[in-house]
Amino acid sequence: MTMSTTQVPLAFASCSIGLPKHTLHQKIEAIRAAGFQGIELSFPDLLSYATLHFGRDVAEDDYDTLCEAAKAVKDLCSRHELVIMVLQPFANFEGWPAGSRERQDAFARAKGWIRIMDATGIDMLQVGSSDSAGISSSFSDLAADLRELADMLAPHGFKLAYENWCWATRAPTWKEVWEIVKMVDRPNIGLCLDTFQTAGGEWGDPTTASRLIEGVSAADLTVRYKDSLEELSRTVPSDNIYFLQISDAYKMDEPLADVVEQGLRPRGRWSHDWRPLPYDGGYLPIVEFAEAVLRTGFRGWVSVEVFDGKFKEKYGDDLMGFAHKAKLVTDQLLATALASGDKTK
Repeated sequence: MTMSTTQVPLAFASCSIGLPKHTLHQKIEAIRAAGFQGIELSFPDLLSYATLHFGRDVAEDDYDTLCEAAKAVKDLCSRHELVIMVLQPFANFEGWPAGSRERQDAFARAKGWIRIMDATGIDMLQVGSSDSAGISSSFSDLAADLRELADMLAPHGFKLAYENWCWATRAPTWKEVWEIVKMVDRPNIGLCLDTFQTAGGEWGDPTTASRLIEGVSAADLTVRYKDSLEELSRTVPSDNIYFLQISDAYKMDEPLADVVEQGLRPRGRWSHDWRPLPYDGGYLPIVEFAEAVLRTGFRGWVSVEVFDGKFKEKYGDDLMGFAHKAKLVTDQLLATALASGDKTK
């Protein structure tokens, strides 16, 4: 029996629509009008909302004020019948040396974000695999920190979605974050999988002339990528996948320099400015990744998370048009991936 795309709940990351001048309220209106059921609440959007709501600058660690703003965002989303399905992106948390200032700051930040989750009723925290240079190379150490975070979340009924960021220091692949999740061994930690993070990490490379991973033939690269996806489908239980994010990537005219700029490795810079909607100018094999995730039996939240530096050029102020296009291409991607999954059964 074919599974309908209408049975897959759809969300939109608040950071992925509009320009800096657009308010969170405007974004929410467009997302709901397009037919999405939920949003990922991005911390920078909450911070901007708090600044506008209270008419003053609000510090990132002013959790009393941020919690008051979060309550207002909860009411706003409730009026628009949108679920706030995750708070994101919680970054550079795991692996800091014991007793370090960075570790103290990371855990203080975790406590503050949990307060925000309480205020909004959000039950899931997205954690990206750290891209910091000074963290431990031991997966045991990384897992220990994430275990502690999971245990901090558990009394509130909250869960942790761990995502591989393809420019991460220690865990840039889905397989590595899955190994860490298994080591954490807590019922409230699972995966956030992302079409860009895997296709852009295991197939694409923004620093090469071909914009593909080089040092291997194109045929062998395709086989290696296919093998990775088949392993994901075979080894990751659907219950351990908390949500799937979708985006593509542009094949830029010139390759990125293979250096760290503004604290970001090349794939991090690629991620921040060159991630369009599916079917909107990208070149990565993202449908194949979505197929692999759906073959696990996963039918949870699918969320649009794009960072398109060409947004103003392509869409101008048309938030509604962009949101409706996002819904259209998401439905198209899921229909294609689901149909392919049915054929492989």
